[in-house]
Amino acid sequence: MPTQPTRYIAHFDLDSFFVSVEIANNPALKGLPVIVGGSKERGVVAACSYEARKFGVHSAMPMKKAMQLCPQAILVKGTRGEYSRYSKWVTEIIAARVPLFEKASIDEFYIDLTGMDKFFDVFQFTKALRETIVAETKLPISFGLACNKLVAKIATDEAKPNGFLWVQPRQEKEFLAALPVYKIPGVGKNTTVALQQLGIETIAQLQTYPTATLEKLLGSYALELQLKANGIHHGEVQNYHEAKSISTEQTFNEPITQLDALKKHLLAMIEKLCFELRSNNRYTTCVAVKLRKPNFDTATKQMHVTGTASDKEIFDAAWQLLQQLYQPKHPVRLLGARLSHFVAAAPQTQLFTNVAKTEQLYQSIDAIKQRFGKQALTKAAIINKKTT
Repeated sequence: MPTQPTRYIAHFDLDSFFVSVEIANNPALKGLPVIVGGSKERGVVAACSYEARKFGVHSAMPMKKAMQLCPQAILVKGTRGEYSRYSKWVTEIIAARVPLFEKASIDEFYIDLTGMDKFFDVFQFTKALRETIVAETKLPISFGLACNKLVAKIATDEAKPNGFLWVQPRQEKEFLAALPVYKIPGVGKNTTVALQQLGIETIAQLQTYPTATLEKLLGSYALELQLKANGIHHGEVQNYHEAKSISTEQTFNEPITQLDALKKHLLAMIEKLCFELRSNNRYTTCVAVKLRKPNFDTATKQMHVTGTASDKEIFDAAWQLLQQLYQPKHPVRLLGARLSHFVAAAPQTQLFTNVAKTEQLYQSIDAIKQRFGKQALTKAAIINKKTT
C-alpha cells in the first residue's frame, strides 16, 4: 500500500493589516504611534500601531481615552476601498505562484504545497513568496508552515509580528505542548475557564487528559478538542473562487425552544456575514434563513431585498424569515443564515439620515474585527446569549 505524501500547508496573515495599509500609502507614518478610527471625541479605535500599543492603546477602546493615553498619536480615518485593493493585490501575487490556495478573509490565506517538495524546498519557496509580497506591497506578513491548516495557523500566531515559523512533520505535538489552551482556534473565554477549572492550563495537559472526564464537561466537543490539541486536523484547503453566496450556521449542544434566544444567535450570524460582505465590497439582494429540528427536519425560507450591506436591513429581513419558520415549543437544533445574489453597488437607501457617518461607523467596526479577533466589537444584544 503506497504511503501518503507529507502534507505542506502554509498559513499567511497580513500583520496589523489596516495600520500597515495606511503606512504603505504614507511611509512617513512608519515608526510613529498611529491610530485608525473615527473622530477624537466619539469614535472608537479600529486599529493601532505597535508604537501606540506601548501606551496602552488597543482596538475597541474609545478614541477619547486612546488620545488621553497617547496624545501624540496620529489619527487616520481609513478607507475601506484601499483595504480591498491591497487584499486583491496580495491575492493576485499568491494566485500567480501557487496551484491551490484558500482566501479565508481579507487578510488571511491558506496555501496547499503538498507534492511540491518533489521539485524544490517547500520552506524556502514559502519564504520567497513572503518576501515577494513584502517587496511589492510594502505590507508586513507572517506565515506558519505545517502539515495541516490548524497547526499552520497557530504557528503563524506564534511567528508574529512579521515573522515565519516551520513546524516540521511529526513535531506537531511537541510544538503545541507548551502553549496555553486558548491558543487553539475556537477555544474562547468560556471554554478556557471551564478547562482551567479542571486544572488544564496548557495544551500538553489537554493532550493526555482522560477523554471520558472531558466529555462530561464539553460533550461531543471534547474529542474534537483533544484531536486539535494533538495536532490532528483534516480540514482541506478550499480552492479560491469568487463566492456566489456566503453562509454560516450553528448547531446547538442543547436544542433551543425560545424565539428570543434564537433571535440573538441570528443577530450574531448576520453581523458576521455583513462584515464579510463589506470586506469584499459586495451587496446582497437575497437573504435566507434555515432551521433544523433534532429529528433533522429542515426548513428554509428566503427573501429578496434591495441591494444592501447594512446589518440592520439584512437582519430585519432575516428576522422576518425566522419568525415565519419558528414553531412555538418546537426545539431547534441548527440555525443558519445565507446571503446571495451579490451586486457590486447598492442604491441609496433612506435607512440612515446621515449616510456618511454610517459609512464611517461601519469602517471603524469592520477594521476592529479584522485585528485577529472578530469578536472584539459586537452588538450589546448578542452578549450573554441564553440558550434554553
